[in-house]
Amino acid sequence: MTLTNNTRKIALVASETNIAQEAAAALEKRYDFVPVNEADVIVALGGDGFMLHLIHEIMPHRASIFGMNRGTVGFLLNNFRPDNLIRRINASTPITLYPLRMMAETEDGAQIQALAINEVSLLRQTRQTAKIRILVDGKIRMEELVCDGILLSTPAGSTAYNLSAHGPIIPMNAEIMAMTPISAFRPRRWKGALLPQNSKVTFEIIDPEKRPVSAVADIKEARHITRVSIEQDRSIKVNLLFDSHHTLEERILNEQFAD
Repeated sequence: MTLTNNTRKIALVASETNIAQEAAAALEKRYDFVPVNEADVIVALGGDGFMLHLIHEIMPHRASIFGMNRGTVGFLLNNFRPDNLIRRINASTPITLYPLRMMAETEDGAQIQALAINEVSLLRQTRQTAKIRILVDGKIRMEELVCDGILLSTPAGSTAYNLSAHGPIIPMNAEIMAMTPISAFRPRRWKGALLPQNSKVTFEIIDPEKRPVSAVADIKEARHITRVSIEQDRSIKVNLLFDSHHTLEERILNEQFAD
């Protein structure tokens, strides 16, 4: 069966796990797919980790991604069903994500850029706690945070590392970001902040030689940093497709009432 009806050209990618490869083989017997670089829609088989890597591999790419879960949690994916694939894609609800752009400066003067769909996190590299100064839009908001780390999360990433660090779950249309400390020691009771999505956040590392810190944008790490600036990059967008009865907004809303 051709997958080019309604002018959509559809590609298929899968993680290397047995369950994903078996699902890909089943779909390839039923449908004709095009190469990824020709596709309008990419069907992705795997888990959330595979989806995150795929998004980074194709950014910026005009193709939308319709993921089907062949992993563990599958928060960013739809349920796997080989039947009616074209109908599901055509009836799906799109969600547009804008990544965070991280600019990290290291002790040796290097500048490292990376994009993040979920979050940018700062983490101590040694047994000693990190000391971090926080600026928002150029204004110092906290002179010194003593902690294991801190992260800045998008709404899409608010149910990932941010949630594990006891940060708030953010609805997709809230147009805010979550700044969440990781094991804060001082100020002991500070739980973080919610910021407008157009904010520019800067983290400055205090005494980086004695208290080294790394920065991670989703899957890319920069070590021995001295300063990190983060802001949303609206020149790049990622379109994910979800079954209309189980959209990403609905999943995030459900997470707020989960056990």
